[in-house]
Amino acid sequence: MDSIISDSYAVHFNEQAFSALNSHLAEKKYSIIFILVDENTHEHCLPNFMAELSGEYQFEIIEIESGEINKNIETCVGVWEALSELGADRKSLMINLGGGVLTDMGGFIASTFKRGIDFINVPTTLLSMVDASVGGKTGIDLGALKNQIGVINQPVMVLVVPDFLDTLEDRQVRSGFAEMLKHGLIQDKSYWNSLKDAEHLEDMKKHILTSIQIKNEVVLQDPTEQHIRKILNYGHTLGHAIESYFLESESKEMLLHGEAIAIGMILEGYLSHKLLGLSDASLDDIKRTFLDRCQKVEFSDVDIDNILKLMKFDKKNSHGKINFVLLKSIGEPEFDVEIPVTLFSEAFAYYKV
Repeated sequence: MDSIISDSYAVHFNEQAFSALNSHLAEKKYSIIFILVDENTHEHCLPNFMAELSGEYQFEIIEIESGEINKNIETCVGVWEALSELGADRKSLMINLGGGVLTDMGGFIASTFKRGIDFINVPTTLLSMVDASVGGKTGIDLGALKNQIGVINQPVMVLVVPDFLDTLEDRQVRSGFAEMLKHGLIQDKSYWNSLKDAEHLEDMKKHILTSIQIKNEVVLQDPTEQHIRKILNYGHTLGHAIESYFLESESKEMLLHGEAIAIGMILEGYLSHKLLGLSDASLDDIKRTFLDRCQKVEFSDVDIDNILKLMKFDKKNSHGKINFVLLKSIGEPEFDVEIPVTLFSEAFAYYKV
């Protein structure tokens, strides 16, 4: 695969990724190279990653606990303290080897340590390859509220090695695939249709490049999310609220990001149908496609009330208004759409049927 060139960095693939990394390390001569991992990537990915590096460098491995529940300021403080104790300076490098939680948080930690050190993202999940590690968004959660604290800051480079996906559980693969389907919904109907035929991981790997290209093209037009980049949040206004609710609830099993966003895309598909004229056929296609891949979730009236209350914390809100991304048709989005409150209960009723 050819590298994808963004505004200030490149996304490299497979063997070319390691070649670009080794050349960069030889040129920059970092004082210390820190590799941030969790317990899963430490075991399954780090040995293969280290085997591809050439040259003599000082490495330090910092391990954090995996999972959205650990994407918080306490984890950051622990890593900042470890960096200080291990002698990190402004000429150090952080390599974030992990999924979206780790690349989001690792980018934030690097961007704020000593007012910023270089960092490189090496995503190891499908979700992080096609979404979290590209575009410069870094950050952490505030309690159960998703991504409330963070900065937009670009990595030095992103290295995408699809072989890392071979260690993923099927549920994690399906979570990432939901974001790929989103790229088809917001930009390219033919891509949406081709993705629906992808049943296995090897089929999905073939589409990673296209998903990254779609996201990169949007980000290049609007790096700081003032207008067109908002379309990447389709499904996320309700989806993030659902994810946050299940994260903080003691009686609910936590949902993966892609699972929550898949529900959000069905719900926001219904809102699109009611407000922008998304066709019946397209709406049913969206619902069927996601429910074929993600288990249906039960919502009580109390659940729905609490989820709707969480929407007021969404990052896209402005001047007290909750703004949505909706679809006129598959591949044709519209952003900054306000929703009549009465439609939310209808949307959940449609999901439940």
